Amino acid sequence: MATKEETRAAREARLEELHGQLTGAVEGLVTGDDWARALSFAARFRSRSFNNTLLIWAQHEQAFEQGRVPDPYPTLVAGYRQWQALGRQVARGQAGYMIYAPVTARFASANPSDPMSWRRLAPREKRKAGEVERSRMVGVKPAYVWDVSQTDGTPIPEPPAPTLLEGQAPEGLWDGLATQVKAAGFELTQVPDAASIVGTNGLTDYMAKTVSVRSDMPEAARVKTLAHELAHVLLYGPNNPDAVRHRGVAEVEAESVALMVGAAHGMDTSGYTVPYVSGWAASVKDTSPVEVVKATGERVRKTALGILDRLDTMKVGDGTPPGLDKAATVDGPRRTASRKPPAPPVERERVGAGEPAAAGRRL
Repeated sequence: MATKEETRAAREARLEELHGQLTGAVEGLVTGDDWARALSFAARFRSRSFNNTLLIWAQHEQAFEQGRVPDPYPTLVAGYRQWQALGRQVARGQAGYMIYAPVTARFASANPSDPMSWRRLAPREKRKAGEVERSRMVGVKPAYVWDVSQTDGTPIPEPPAPTLLEGQAPEGLWDGLATQVKAAGFELTQVPDAASIVGTNGLTDYMAKTVSVRSDMPEAARVKTLAHELAHVLLYGPNNPDAVRHRGVAEVEAESVALMVGAAHGMDTSGYTVPYVSGWAASVKDTSPVEVVKATGERVRKTALGILDRLDTMKVGDGTPPGLDKAATVDGPRRTASRKPPAPPVERERVGAGEPAAAGRRL
């Protein structure tokens, strides 16, 4: 039987292996096309952290290349006992995909408003009279999940998914996004053409608290532009503590949020134009490109998830098998801090980020 030291060493080795796999996956996101493809995939596994999405993607791709799974992309992913609860069993010889799982601990305080007053409780310790108890994430550990194609048993029902024609927007998506813009305190206006908003598809003015979108674009392009501008509203602004972002990162994040919102509704993401990831990530001072990409990916996922949770629209699945408690599959986020210069007072979506226009630069 392994000692505590041996168990700890084995866990640390697996975490080091995970870190290496994740770093390799992130380093592979070197172009806008690679980034867009990864985000489109992440939109279909949005209940999991960005890091874990990349780990699942990379390991499933390896399993496909080795002939262990029939399809190049996973569809539904869950843990060993979760599949058993759904009447399915992991097939013999199928190795799971290693991901990060949160480690939580209980804390108690008699003065919750004082951050320094919280103390960690022992495993069986109870809080004292008058204390408040809360759980917090204190670390990560390795865990394993399997794709449905690696299991046998009771058939999994196929959830309904939106079907869109070319240029069509999902029903109710414009209204849902517009409601969120207005809820943030911004006035939404539709302008006749790009010339009305200095040659762009959309424009967010933080000082005037307005969002403008061109009305002379196809329906899908207008919705995508509105999602891009909503991302600017939620992520930036002079009064937002997170506003001090590198301009290149800010534009990539806004377009990436729009991409994930669209992909979650079954929209074609091939028209999204995102700059080379290696370029903007390398331009952030005092932080490695790998850490910038990981932090940005999780920031994008959380922002897109917040938007999607407030939308009463039909969406594609999120990678969780029907019948499972989704809260049990959500991974704890891993945050990365970075130093960031101030954002400008006006953010805009460049012409070319959605539908083609006669003039202007591409995003």
